[in-house]
Amino acid sequence: MDGVVHDTTVITSTAGHLHVLERHSLVFESGKITALRPAAELEDAVRAGALGTVIRGQRFLTVPGLVNTHHHLFQSLTRCLPAAQNERLFGWLLTLYERWRHLDNHALRLAAQVSIAELLLHGVTTTSDHFYMFPRGADVRMETVLEAADTLGIRLHLCRGSMSLGQSRGGLPPDDCVESDAEVLADCVRVLDRYHDPRPYALRRIDLAPCSPFNVTRELLIETRQLARQRGVLLHTHLAETRDEERYCRERLGRRPVQYLADLDWLGPDVYLAHCVHVNQAEIDLLARTRTAVSLCPSSNQRLGSGWPPIEPLLAAGIRVGLGVDGSSSNDSGNLLAEARQALLLARGQAAARDDAPLLPPSKALELATTGGAACLNRPELGHLNPGAAADFAMFRADDIALAGAAAHDPVAALVLCDAPRAERVFVGGREVVRESRIVALDETALGAQLNDLVAARWA
Repeated sequence: MDGVVHDTTVITSTAGHLHVLERHSLVFESGKITALRPAAELEDAVRAGALGTVIRGQRFLTVPGLVNTHHHLFQSLTRCLPAAQNERLFGWLLTLYERWRHLDNHALRLAAQVSIAELLLHGVTTTSDHFYMFPRGADVRMETVLEAADTLGIRLHLCRGSMSLGQSRGGLPPDDCVESDAEVLADCVRVLDRYHDPRPYALRRIDLAPCSPFNVTRELLIETRQLARQRGVLLHTHLAETRDEERYCRERLGRRPVQYLADLDWLGPDVYLAHCVHVNQAEIDLLARTRTAVSLCPSSNQRLGSGWPPIEPLLAAGIRVGLGVDGSSSNDSGNLLAEARQALLLARGQAAARDDAPLLPPSKALELATTGGAACLNRPELGHLNPGAAADFAMFRADDIALAGAAAHDPVAALVLCDAPRAERVFVGGREVVRESRIVALDETALGAQLNDLVAARWA
């Protein structure tokens, strides 16, 4: 679709600062933003039908599509599983591996569609999916996640994840949930050759993502890093999430997690790390010097009792910081605006240790979910609505009861501090994927029922 969102409130970053532009119009063509101007300047062109489809924007807050930098889409199969509700990370993983080892392609398809639909309904237009579960003998395919993304219309960084260190060799996952290093690398080459699109505005990219230091070999980390840098793609992994991980790395690898990656030349501007909860100032400085990015997942970290990421120190060091909702089994929600609120509250709680510490403002929290996430993924065309950006945007009703009153005071704070409702309309590359707060491509109620039936029959 080509068209114009006419006479709306646009919230976007320009020149490094978030701005609220009242009574502006947003013109998009061929998947890109071509103009952002005061509505009065475009009134004649709108009236003449010269700008394509006209979307009336009064009473809407129009924001850049949110960028989610860490997820495990398949995990909607096991969210709120009673046996894992009160476990910390290692116990949680050991419990869930017993369920995930039965993953098949049908379950993966439904779970990925549900997780993507939930993201879109809350204004996320780009997501990273760290997919690492390939049980031995299963028919699970990376293509299934790509197909789900294509059907629903989200922009996807699909991380070819891996686990190659099973319990018999000192790792955490069962042996039948891991692959050999050679199998992993061969499939990384396959999916890069077939599916990676390096062009700006690409709807799909492939990142390479060994799961974590406690379930992949040192050799696989090195060879994955070599392959990624030969092919010019991003690297991603979990790091420094829990004290258990720190103890594991000290005892088995002889160093803390960040130093372990540094020793393997696994830090740099092509790396984004999930969590980074347990990092000290020297490690933060190292991440900053190497220009390594960080995806914060505060809701997941608190849900699993893992701790609190040092948000303000990471930002103060100049690190590229984005937000991730994390998998649906550790957050139970795909709402990135809620994650921005959680990050704000957590940062303010940490600031209580110093009476003179400034409080993280709502504008910065929203930037983490937009320009921050885009920076993590090295996608300068995402996370803003200036001319030349991808036509990815979400429209929230300012008169929704959840925002009433707040939107009149401060639209940015309304979105971050209030209980943000579903988006009314969402566009990805100019394609409408959410209309009237419903998924366009499929019947979401039927989809939800299908997943419930499958979980009740096979996963409960």
